[in-house]
Amino acid sequence: MVHVHELGFPEVPKSHVFRGSKDFTAQQVFDMLGLAATRNQRQQEVPGQVQQPQQQTSNAARFLLPVFECGFTLESILEDLQRDPWPVAADQRPQRCTGVAMSVCVGLLEATFRGQGARIMMFVGGPPTIGPGAIVSRDRKEDIRSHTDLQKDKAPLTKKALLHYNDLASRCVASSHVVDIFACSLDQSGVMEMADCVQKTGGVIVLADSFGQSVFRESFRRMFSKFSDEAADCDKEQLTMAFAASVEVLTSREFKVAGAIGPCAPLKRQGAAPKNVSEVQIGVGGTNAWSMGGIDPNTTLAIYFDISNQIPLAHGKARYIQLITRYQHASGRYRTRVTTICGPWTVDSNDTATLGRGFDQEAAAVMLARIAVHRSEQGEEQLDIMRWIDRSLIRLASRFADYRKDDPSSFRLSPEFAIFPQFMFHLRRSQFLTVFGYSPDESSYYRHCLLRESTTNSLVMIQPSLLSYSFNGPPVPALLDAASVRSDTILLLDSFFYVVVFHGDTIAAWRDQKFHEDPAHENFKNLLEAPQADAQLIMDSRFPVPRYVVCDQHKSQSRFLMAKLNPSVTHNSMDGQGEVIFTDDVSLKVFMEHLMNLAVKS
Repeated sequence: MVHVHELGFPEVPKSHVFRGSKDFTAQQVFDMLGLAATRNQRQQEVPGQVQQPQQQTSNAARFLLPVFECGFTLESILEDLQRDPWPVAADQRPQRCTGVAMSVCVGLLEATFRGQGARIMMFVGGPPTIGPGAIVSRDRKEDIRSHTDLQKDKAPLTKKALLHYNDLASRCVASSHVVDIFACSLDQSGVMEMADCVQKTGGVIVLADSFGQSVFRESFRRMFSKFSDEAADCDKEQLTMAFAASVEVLTSREFKVAGAIGPCAPLKRQGAAPKNVSEVQIGVGGTNAWSMGGIDPNTTLAIYFDISNQIPLAHGKARYIQLITRYQHASGRYRTRVTTICGPWTVDSNDTATLGRGFDQEAAAVMLARIAVHRSEQGEEQLDIMRWIDRSLIRLASRFADYRKDDPSSFRLSPEFAIFPQFMFHLRRSQFLTVFGYSPDESSYYRHCLLRESTTNSLVMIQPSLLSYSFNGPPVPALLDAASVRSDTILLLDSFFYVVVFHGDTIAAWRDQKFHEDPAHENFKNLLEAPQADAQLIMDSRFPVPRYVVCDQHKSQSRFLMAKLNPSVTHNSMDGQGEVIFTDDVSLKVFMEHLMNLAVKS
C-alpha cells in the first residue's frame, strides 16, 4: 500500500491509502486526494510567475507546506513509521510497490506545483516486487535480472517496468520536477529501470549498502548544501540547487547543433526545427534546446556540433556559440544567463599544427566517453563500441601524429595529444563499458555519474589518480601501474566512487607491530596519517560521498586498487618490480604498440 500523509492538520493525523498492486492515472490521483480544483487553478496561472505561499489553495496545503510550518508533524510521522507487521515467508520477498508510490508523487506535484521547482526523493531499500514498475516477482527462486539475462531477453518484467518509469519521466520533464533516488540495499533496487526518471530530470542517484552507511547519510546532508559566505549577495544562505532549468544553443551559420548528452531531455517546440539543427544526431539530437530540470554548480552537459559549411572561409572569419540558460533559483526567482563564446576558424583544414593547438585532450576524452556510454545505454553491443573507440583513436593518431610511413619507431604525438591514448586505454577497461562483475544497477549508477559530472571529475572516473607516500619525501603522483606497488610505500587511489588507502607489506607489518605508537618512530606515525588526512579532504569535497577503503597488500580488499592498475606485470611476464596482476588484459605498452603499428600503416 501507498500512504499519502496530510501535514496541514497535525491535531488529527490522516493519510490516504492507494492500493499498491494497480496503477493510477493522474486524474485518479487528483480525484482521490481532492486536488482536482487545485489542478485547474494551476493550469490558469501564468507560466514563470512566482507563487507566494499565501496563494496556495487549502487543498495543496494539506500535503505540502514550508518546513517551519510542518516540521514537528513530519518528524512525528517518520517516528511512527513501522515495518510491515505482516509476516513474510522465508522463500518470499517483501511486497514493495515503488512504481505506484512514484506515480502518486508525480500526480500530487502535477496538481499542485506544475512548472515550478520541486523534487521527488525516493528512498529505496529493495527491489519493487508488485504493481507497475516491479522488476522481480516475490518468489526468491527467481533471481533479479543480471546483464546476461538482459542480453538474452530473460528478464520478463524489465520492459514493462521501463515503460512505466519512462512515462513518469516524461511527465516530470513536462512539469519541471526532479527525481532523486537513494538506493540503500545489499540487493539490487531497480535503479536501472528508474534511471531515466533521474537522468532526464537532472536528479541524483546515491547507491549504498544501507541507510546507516556514511555514504548515504553524508550524501543526503550535502544535498542541501548552501552557497558560501564569499558568494554574491543574491546567493548567500541559499541552496546551491536550482530547478526548472533549460538551455538553448545558438550558433553562427557555418556549423550546426548535432545533439547533447547528459542530464537533459529535448524541449518540444511547435513548427519546423531551428536552422542550426544538424541532420546528424549525437545523443539527444533533433533540437537546439533541452530541459535540464535540476542543476547545481557541478552539472555539466556535453553539446556536440557538426560543421556544415561547404564554402571556403575568408581568413580571420570568426565563429560564435551562444548558450542561453534559464532556471529557477532556490529563492524562487527565475534567472537567465547568457554565455557567448567567439573564436577564429582555421581556414586550411590540412593545417594540422594549427588545428592541434586547439585540441583539449581532456575534454575530448570525456566527450568521447559520453558517446560510448550513451551508445551502450541504447543497447549497442560492447564489442562494437570498443571497435568504434579504437577506430576513432587510430584516425586521430594517423591525422595528427608525426611519423614516417610504415615505421612505428618514428611515431610521435605532440603534447596536446600525448595523454589521449592513455585515457582511451583506461576507458576501455572501465566499469562504464565492461559490465562483467557489476550488476545492472551498479552500471546505471556509474554511467549516470559520468554523464552529469564535470570534466575533472569525469577524468578521475576514467583514469583514477594515484599518490605514493614513502620515507623519501612528500607524496608524489605515481603511475597507475602495477610497478607502483611496493612493500615500503602507501598508495592513495581516488577513483571518484571510492577512495583507497593501500599499505605495502612492510608498512602493514610495522603497523601491526604498533611501531607508530612508539615516540621514537614519529616519522612512521606521520607517514600513516598523511594519506588518511588527504583521503578525508577528497571525501569532504565529493558528491556523492565515495566509499572509503583501507587495505593491505595481498589482502582481499586490495582488489579495489589492483583492478585499476595497468597490468604491466602479470603471471605471464613476472620480470621487473611491482605487484603481479593475474589478468589476460593487454598492458598499456602493448596497447600503444598496436596503435603505432596501425596508425603508420600505408
